[in-house]
Order: sequence, then structure tokens, then C-alpha cells
Amino acid sequence: MTIQESATHTGLPAHIARGQLFIGGSWREGDGGGRTDIINPATGKVAASVATGTVADINAAVAAAQDAFGDGRWSRLSGRERSRVLLRASQLIRERATELALVESIDVGKPITFANVVDVATAADQYEYMAALAQQLDGSVRETPLSAHAFTRREPLGVVAAITPFNFPLILSSTKLAAALAAGNSVVHKPASDTPLSALYMAQLLTEAGLPDGVLNVVTGPGGTLGDHLVSHPGVAKVAFTGSTEVGAHVAELAGKSLRPVTAELGGNAANILFADADLEKAIGTVISAFVFNTGQFCMAGPRLLVERPIYETVLGILEDAVPGVPIGDPSDPATVIGPLASRKQLDKVSAMVEAARAAGAKVVTGGEPLELEGGYYYRPTVIAGVDSTAEVVKDEVFGPVLTVQPFDTEAEAIALANGTEYGLAAGVQTGSISRAHRVSAALDAGIVWVNSWALLDPSVPFGGVKASGWGREYGPESLDSYTRTKSTIIAFDQE
Repeated sequence: MTIQESATHTGLPAHIARGQLFIGGSWREGDGGGRTDIINPATGKVAASVATGTVADINAAVAAAQDAFGDGRWSRLSGRERSRVLLRASQLIRERATELALVESIDVGKPITFANVVDVATAADQYEYMAALAQQLDGSVRETPLSAHAFTRREPLGVVAAITPFNFPLILSSTKLAAALAAGNSVVHKPASDTPLSALYMAQLLTEAGLPDGVLNVVTGPGGTLGDHLVSHPGVAKVAFTGSTEVGAHVAELAGKSLRPVTAELGGNAANILFADADLEKAIGTVISAFVFNTGQFCMAGPRLLVERPIYETVLGILEDAVPGVPIGDPSDPATVIGPLASRKQLDKVSAMVEAARAAGAKVVTGGEPLELEGGYYYRPTVIAGVDSTAEVVKDEVFGPVLTVQPFDTEAEAIALANGTEYGLAAGVQTGSISRAHRVSAALDAGIVWVNSWALLDPSVPFGGVKASGWGREYGPESLDSYTRTKSTIIAFDQE
């Protein structure tokens, strides 16, 4: 069966619309026979129905992954052989970009233009980059005073549990799958229960690319029950998690009981520091894109703007004029920049946080309310001033199209404000001074810092968090460190 099947009335490929689990190379219903509706956030209507997995299904998926790893059908292939499959997957993603972007847009409410040029393109780049790294997993010979030959080799870990969130289903699953597979591991993927469709699409695509049966398994269903069981399963060798800080701590606790390694990319609440010497026209464009991209549902978004006081009022005035003009609406319209939030729950959360700020005396410069449109979960892009660092909307992750603006007087004050939350995933510096760019970026508690830009990412450049934003790195050759182990071998010389 190929993925190029007739679409249903929803626009989804037929095998995605069937929504079955993918275990051991076969599509099947869940053990309990249950189904879960997947809602299109642009309309509030059912887009698809997927199987509701059970603990028994997780057990079957882990067993299939263990069998695949144990008999070496993937783990004992050469790096070059694995590379060919990953490269073919990259090519298929590009060939089917239009269809895959549609799946992602329907599932998440993502504007179709961004789904195509960002999400699909990034996923293709990830598999292509990891295809190259798969051929470079070399060990090294170590010089020692021993009468022996000492060398190292890098080996895959076994079964990787990949657990991914709702906001970037395709990109964040590809980040984990491409690296885990490049290293020779098998995978059980548990996608977010609200947005599982691209995970099912990719299971079929990777099979067509030549990935052996059982190497990748996808189980959809409730995160609490299935995620906890997967993380605790004795057949899992490593956990790769992206999600909230609260859930990430819980996952780490479960995995720690079995001394199982975890990489965790968790919440963020990045500050974007705008100095008076910046190119203001360019900087404002960067500021806006940093908080509205993906409707603000981006762990590396820039929801906190810190503005040097001499230009504070000017910046507020520009934002008040410019932000309402950012196109919001139907994700299928190529001109749309801001789509709906991914769920009713997320819309309610954003609305409540903005209302709490308003009630506490903050000034809503623009936005500050839902947008009634086709029954979807839309929220107007919002700018809030007159807040301090103790306000919930400043210190906590909003995960919506909301920007708070605070003034500062000195560079030291800006750094203190930027570092004044529990998070440390990303940060930004907008300045015309190269000396300041180096000085401030070095002082920021963040895994990645953008200067005079935002969200420039490439599979070759690692990212990850500090503090409550997690640990471990994704992207770059550094990402493979957490998907391999180093074995040392020492062979004694014959004594004559």
C-alpha cells in the first residue's frame, strides 16, 4: 500500500482518515476498540477519528521494537545503509510536501503557507542531515601506555520512547525519529493525543522509504496512561520527551526509577531585548514574528519584550498600529499568518491569563479577546503593557499570541529581567552594537540566543534548554550523543 491514496472528504489521505495504530509494520485497531475524535481547530469540527491505544498496545509496540532491534534488521546495518533509507525519506517528504502540509494544517490549525515552507521543509532537512551523520558514527583509537590496543565504538541504545507535543507534531517527531534511527535504534512514538495525524503519515512514508517492519511503531491515545506506561516499560532504553516542564519533571521521575536516560525539551518563556541602537524597523518585524509565529504556540517564542526606555513609548505606538494588521484567519488561505489555537482548552487558557492581567491593572494595547470565526479557536494577537515580572502573564508560559512589554534603563537591568524566570530555552538581542551582542548573549541563561533575528534554526545547530527548560540537545552532531553509548575495547598484545 502506498501513501498516494484517494482522499476523504476532509482532504486527508485514506489511511490517515482510518486512524489506526502502526505496530510491527501493520495497521491495526487498538486493543480496546476505542476511537478518539480529532478536531480541526479552524472549524471546531471533527476532522478524523483515530484508534485509542491501550497499555496492551504499548506492550505490543515495545515488543515489536525489541524484536527489530534484537535481530539487527536495522541496528546492525552499516551507517551507509541506514543513511540511504533516511535520505529516501527526506526525498519523499519533499515530493509529498503539499499533502503533508495539508495534514499538518488540518490537525493543528497551522497556516498552510508555514506548514509547507517551515514544518515540511524542516522535517525533510532533518532526515537529510541525519542521513549524513549516520555515516559518521565512528569510534577512535586511544593512545595509552598499556601493552594493548585501545579503541572506542558508538552503539545504538535499543528501544527509544519518543513522546511529542501538540504544537509542532511533524517537526518535533522528526527531530527525535531522525536522530534515533540514524544511530540504529528502534522507536515507539507516542504523539500528542490532539494532533497525531502527521505521525501516522510518517509511519507509512518511512515504511515506503525502506525502514524495516517494527523499527518504528506509533501508538495514539491518552498521554497520561500510555505515556506513563511507555516511559516505565522495562523494554525501553531511553526516553526522548518534548512538552511542558510539569509533565517533563514527571517523565524524568518515572524514568529515573529505572535509571533510564532522558532528554527533555521543556517549556520556555523567552525574553527579546530591544536596545535603542537597534534598526527599529527590522527589529519590530522580528518582535512581531517572534510572538505570533504558530499562534504563539512555540516553546522558543518571544512573548516577553524588554525595551530600552528612550524608545519604549515609540515601540508601543508602532506595535499598536502594526499588530492588528497581521493577517489572521483561515489556515488554508496562503495569506494567513495567524491561525487558530490548537484546541478549545488552549484558547480558554490564553483568554484567562489575559483577563487576569487586565484585572490586575495591565494595559491591553491591542487585541485581548477571542475572534469569532467559523467556529474555530481564534485569539486576536495581543500586546500588554504596564506589567511587572510578578504578573502571571510575564512569569508563566502563555503559549498563545500574547506579547508583554516592559521598559529597562541599563544593560544589567535588561539581563536581570531576561533571566528572571525559571525558564531558559531561548532569548533574543536586538542591537546595532556587535560588542553588546557578544556581551549580552553570553550573559543570558538560554540554550540558544538570536541576535537581530528570531527562530533561525538549522539541523546542524544544536538547541535545548537550561534551568526548567530541560536538558540535552537536539539537532547537530550533539544530538546523537544521547542516542548512542560509547563502548571501549582493550585488546592486549601478545607477550613474547
